[in-house]
Amino acid sequence: MGSLMMRELVEMHHEFVRCYGPDRDQSPLWMEGEKLKKLMSVLQKIMTEDEGNNNLAALVSLYSLDNIEECMQKIQHVKYGEEVCFNGMLMLKACSSGLELGNCVWTIKGPRASMTCLPSSIFVSAHALDFDYSSLMGNDVILFSDFSSLNGMYDDNKKMGEHIVNETDIFLLCCSSTEKSFRDDGMDEDESIKFLCSNDDIAEEVERISFICSCITDAINSGGSVLIPIGRLGIILLLLEHMSETLHSSNMKVPIFMISETAEEMITFTNALPEWLCKSRQEKLFSCEPLFGHVELLKEGKLSLFPHLYSKGLLEAWKEPCIVFCPQWSLRHGPAVHLLHRWRADKRCLLVLEQGVDAELTLKPFMPLAIQVLGCSFLSGIKVGKIDPLLGLLKPKLVLFPEGQKSLCPATDKHPWSFLYYTKGKTIEVPNMREEFEVRMTTEVAFGLQPRQLDKTTAVARLKAKLLLSNGQYVLAAAKSQLDRSERHLLHRGTVDASLIPSALQEKGIVCSFSADADCSAPSDRERVISITSPGEALVKVTSERSSIYCDDEKTAERVYDALRSICNGI
Repeated sequence: MGSLMMRELVEMHHEFVRCYGPDRDQSPLWMEGEKLKKLMSVLQKIMTEDEGNNNLAALVSLYSLDNIEECMQKIQHVKYGEEVCFNGMLMLKACSSGLELGNCVWTIKGPRASMTCLPSSIFVSAHALDFDYSSLMGNDVILFSDFSSLNGMYDDNKKMGEHIVNETDIFLLCCSSTEKSFRDDGMDEDESIKFLCSNDDIAEEVERISFICSCITDAINSGGSVLIPIGRLGIILLLLEHMSETLHSSNMKVPIFMISETAEEMITFTNALPEWLCKSRQEKLFSCEPLFGHVELLKEGKLSLFPHLYSKGLLEAWKEPCIVFCPQWSLRHGPAVHLLHRWRADKRCLLVLEQGVDAELTLKPFMPLAIQVLGCSFLSGIKVGKIDPLLGLLKPKLVLFPEGQKSLCPATDKHPWSFLYYTKGKTIEVPNMREEFEVRMTTEVAFGLQPRQLDKTTAVARLKAKLLLSNGQYVLAAAKSQLDRSERHLLHRGTVDASLIPSALQEKGIVCSFSADADCSAPSDRERVISITSPGEALVKVTSERSSIYCDDEKTAERVYDALRSICNGI
């Protein structure tokens, strides 16, 4: 999918250069407005101040087809739920976000923490596989990067079918209905899941699609054509499916064209890969039914796919009124530019735009306009009212949240998790989530252990091993060379019993005595001092925490050490 999208952009850029030339001495007339002059001056200032930095990665030459090919060779394909290892340190897993083909929620697990990268997601979708939130439970950190709430699609004052009319356009606003209120007062897990996974979102989305289809039908009946430069593949497929039903029910005969360099590959790809589709559409595959309604349109010849606007087949099949799906939503590249110039003065025609685009700036090159403009907002992420219930279900320790959306989810004492707010281009420090971590050992190392029981619940053993990092976990592997048990020095543990020291020293031929103020019946945490007079002078101090030998003669010190070692536990 990514390759197809990049190839399409390169092709549109080549077409733009062929049409307008590689360079222009001055800006086009439509860029003479005060707002755009300020934009140009701001960009020039940024480029001057940031010269030599990497902050302007977007302001470089467009990649070529060779660049795309080279990029795709470095990509590893994964399936939903498939864990892959990166560099031995991180385990990566993708799951469905419920939004679109290619849009995934990622889980990243390492030896010290686990993280969820949460993009725009939809719990229940009319076409894509539902959001798999269950695989994200218990991860330490959530990087919340769903910015859909910033587009204002949840404003309560916007209603379905609201018309804003002026002398240049008719703007129809399709927005979601008022969001249900939700309170997390003692709501258990089952109730949270029921709230999050309700079918209200699907009903709203179907209502929007139906409204758009009715507007398209009205435009066609009046003799106008319809231009749809929407980039979301799932929305395009749903529109085609509902248009198929509408055309059948109304017995309308209107040609539908999809004009894109990658149109044929896209349509083939969506029918050949059912993994990203919701369960109901996957079941259609096994019952040999079409996954989407556009399959019937293709068979009946009502939907035609062409790579270019100047394709010979398109010129022969062209008939108006018609419905055209084509890139690009910015209305700066591709067939949409030429078609909008053709139809902009016809008030019977209709242009369908996705809300979130600056309509004034987007349509400025085509002014004055008589064409009708339908601005549509589609469900594109987690609704504000569902953020808290979702976090309560996932139970993270830390949530990284966009600074621009801080008012939607402010940190409060009622949240058991902490918040850190991030902004673009700034680095923030994330605290360590786990003070302790698990270490696994290989079978070879495990069978080589000779543990000594300390108490009923604890045993201790000595080993020589290498600490490795494999598949996101620390692993103890056998060392290349192991010391012979008879040759290695014992490691001693436990407190030395002072009452046993004299007899142990005497067995080694060492003459000793307790200091005059020593009391054998005193508490064990009190320091005891033992004086040694033969075969050399030495001093032994014993406490509950340590035993120390003070001696100038190395041989004498070694004999004292051997005596004390004989009454200690060693491993």
